[in-house]
Amino acid sequence: MKFKRAIAILLLMAIIFNTPAFGANPTGNIKKEAVKVLRKEILLRADLALKQEPQTITMFICPRSAGGQHDFYSEGDYWWPDPKNPDGPFIQRDGMTNPENFVAHRLAMIRFSQIIGTLASAYKITGNEKYVQSALTHLNAWFVNNETRMNPSLLYAQAIKGRFTGRGIGIIDGIQLMEVAQGILVMQKARCFAQKQQDAIKLWFTDFLQWLTTHQYGKDEMNAQNNHGTCWAMQVASFSRLTTNSELLDFCRNRYREVFLPKQMAENGSFPQELKRTKPYGYSIFNLDAMTMLCQILSDKDHDLWNYKTSDGKCIKNGIEYLFPYIADKSKWPLPKDVMYWDDWPVAQPALVFGASAFKNKQWFETWKSLDHFPKVEEVIRNLPVRNPIIWF
Repeated sequence: MKFKRAIAILLLMAIIFNTPAFGANPTGNIKKEAVKVLRKEILLRADLALKQEPQTITMFICPRSAGGQHDFYSEGDYWWPDPKNPDGPFIQRDGMTNPENFVAHRLAMIRFSQIIGTLASAYKITGNEKYVQSALTHLNAWFVNNETRMNPSLLYAQAIKGRFTGRGIGIIDGIQLMEVAQGILVMQKARCFAQKQQDAIKLWFTDFLQWLTTHQYGKDEMNAQNNHGTCWAMQVASFSRLTTNSELLDFCRNRYREVFLPKQMAENGSFPQELKRTKPYGYSIFNLDAMTMLCQILSDKDHDLWNYKTSDGKCIKNGIEYLFPYIADKSKWPLPKDVMYWDDWPVAQPALVFGASAFKNKQWFETWKSLDHFPKVEEVIRNLPVRNPIIWF
């Protein structure tokens, strides 16, 4: 009787305060709670996005690029002029971002990602197709219009003066296209989104996947032993879901089970390769978010990556449990501070909200709820490609 009475009281409180308990349908409850947290700001930002004109990489030219007007170009973040040879090849200062490097294409892609993610979120919340109509102008500019489209490769990304015209490492810049792909999935059933447009846009992603999986740069990133390998798979998984490439989806699932968990995660849930860096805190969070998104993207009724464990017990839950105390209270971090941007982390990390949904963990959700959902620091935004969780549920 006491148990039944307690349940009745909890249900009554949920009705009175309109706060659903984390119960039998945790994913649904988390999604509803996330919408409550984000709805007002998303709709304000979506109304601003409606007024924005497309800006693709063709608007920003760098004479140092070995590519053409339609080729994405960026320069390695941690590479600087050599004081002993100012006109010679750049030298590395790991973790220290050179503010003089060319990043206009990266910023244009981030802006594109933010606009599509925001408009898709607003459409999912309201069902109003004006958000889809606006998004289509940007999608067509980036992927369809011959005068403004981007070539489907990252051949010239993260170049280094005097050393490389591009590198496989530069593929990580493409994570900004993930919320574009997910936004398309959310909006594709809108009446104003013509099938012909969808086919043209999805063809771009099909071509991009072909490049990511066959070019040597892509192969190098696929085999990277740190967050670069995770982010390669995260992109491939996202774009494969959009293009319904079941073979690549299965390939990414196998990479998660057979490579990422066994080789990147320690038994305590940490990521040793990230802890070695000059920014161990930020890189650990970044890789955890990427691992989490692989679980979110690749799990379905036939594949449960959330609860998958290696033979020695490694799993995504362990990864979240390891980092959560330091996300909730950064002062507890036992290792050296990051050499840059230490004060700017954490923000509303996707690992917390999707982990809370998968494992019914209200503490993780409340921490996510309390953090900054719309960061303004460029480096943080760049390393937070999933900024609109509503479109991923």
